[in-house]
Amino acid sequence: MTKEEFHNEKMYQATMSIARKMLNQGVITEEEYGEVEAVFLKKYRPVLGRIFSDISVDFIAAQSDV
Repeated sequence: MTKEEFHNEKMYQATMSIARKMLNQGVITEEEYGEVEAVFLKKYRPVLGRIFSDISVDFIAAQSDV
C-alpha cells in the first residue's frame, strides 16, 4: 500500500466512523448513510474500505436490533 493509499484509507475510515455514529444516533437514515458512503468511496477510493462497505450497513442494522 502506498502512502497515498494509506492516507485515503485513513480518511475514508475516519469519515465513515462519524457517519456510523450519526446513523446509530438516528441523526441520519440508512439511505443517507448509503449516500455518504457512495460519495466517500468515490472520493477516497479506499483499498480495504471497499471490502467492508458491503457489510457495514447490515452490521449496523443488526446491532440496532439487539
